[in-house]
Amino acid sequence: MKTLPGAPPVAGKHVARVLPGRAPARPLARRVLSWLDRDTPFQYQLILLPALVMLLFEILPIVHGIVISFSSFTIWNPEGGFAGLQNYLRVLQNPLFYQYALPNTFMFLTIAVSLEVALGLGVAVLINRPFPAQRLVKTLLILPLLVAPVVAGLMFYWMFHAEFGLVNQALAAVGLPGVLWFNRPVTAFAVIILADVWTWTPWFILIIYAGLQSLPPEPFEAARIDGAGPWSTFRLITVPLLYPVLSIVVLIRSFDAFRVFDIVWTMTGGGPGNATETFGTFVYRIGYLTVNWSEGAAAAMVGAIIIMVVGILVYGTFARVVWGKQAS
Repeated sequence: MKTLPGAPPVAGKHVARVLPGRAPARPLARRVLSWLDRDTPFQYQLILLPALVMLLFEILPIVHGIVISFSSFTIWNPEGGFAGLQNYLRVLQNPLFYQYALPNTFMFLTIAVSLEVALGLGVAVLINRPFPAQRLVKTLLILPLLVAPVVAGLMFYWMFHAEFGLVNQALAAVGLPGVLWFNRPVTAFAVIILADVWTWTPWFILIIYAGLQSLPPEPFEAARIDGAGPWSTFRLITVPLLYPVLSIVVLIRSFDAFRVFDIVWTMTGGGPGNATETFGTFVYRIGYLTVNWSEGAAAAMVGAIIIMVVGILVYGTFARVVWGKQAS
C-alpha cells in the first residue's frame, strides 16, 4: 500500500494514501476500482450492472418459480416436496383454463391490439401535419398514459355502473333504458376492451408518430408528383415504410395484453360467472386465492411457454412481411 510523500512510516503498519476530503476505500471497493482501472474492454464493464440486475430481478425469480412449480408447496405444506408434472397436469386439465381463460385471453389480445393499432395509426397520421393548437392536442392525447390501469379500470367501472354510472344516466336523459353492462358477458367484455383501448391507444400514437417523423420525404414527394391521392399514398407508401415500427409495437403490446389482469380484476373479477376470465386472473385465482402456490407457479410457466411460442410465430410472420415488403 502506498504512503503519502514525506509521511513517516508507522512501525508494523502501512499508512493508506488518502486524498484530501476522501475517505479511505474499503477492500471490496478497492478491488472494484482496481478492476475498473484495468485494460478490460469497456463493453464488458458497461453490461456488468445490467447483467447483475437481470440476474437478481428476472433470472432468479424465474428459476425460483420453476422450482416451486415442480413441488407441492402450499401454506399448509411449507416444506413441500417433489411433485413432478402433477401441477402442470392439473393446470392443463382445469376447465377454467381451456374453456375460459385461454380463449378469452386470445380474444382480448386480438380485438384490443387490433383496435389500438388502427386508432393509433389513424390519429398519428392526422396529427402529423400542422394544425391549430397542435401542442395542446398532442398533450391531451397522451394524458391516458399517466393513468394507472387499475385507476382506469375503476373509472370505467363507475362510468358503466348500472345505477350510478354516467353512461346509463346519459341513456336515461335521451329516453333510452339503462343497460346492465357487467351482468352480460358480451357487454362486460366490450367494456373491458374499451377501457384497455382508452388506456393504451396513446402509447401507439406516440410510437407511430415518432416513426412518421423519421420517414424520408422523397417517396412522398415522388408520389405527389405522380398524382397519387392521399389514400394511395397512405396505403402504398406510409404503411409499408412503417412496417418495422408497427411490427415492434404489436409484438410488445401483444406480450403485455396476454397477461392483462388489473383492468379485468377491478371491473369484473372475471365475471359474470367466468365469462371475462383471462389468463392473468386465472393464475391469480388458483395461485393466491386458493393459496396453492405450486399450481399457480405451474400456470405461470405454462403461460410463459404459450406466449413465447406465440411471440416466435408473430415475430416470424412480421419479419417475413417486413422484409418481403422492403424487398419488393
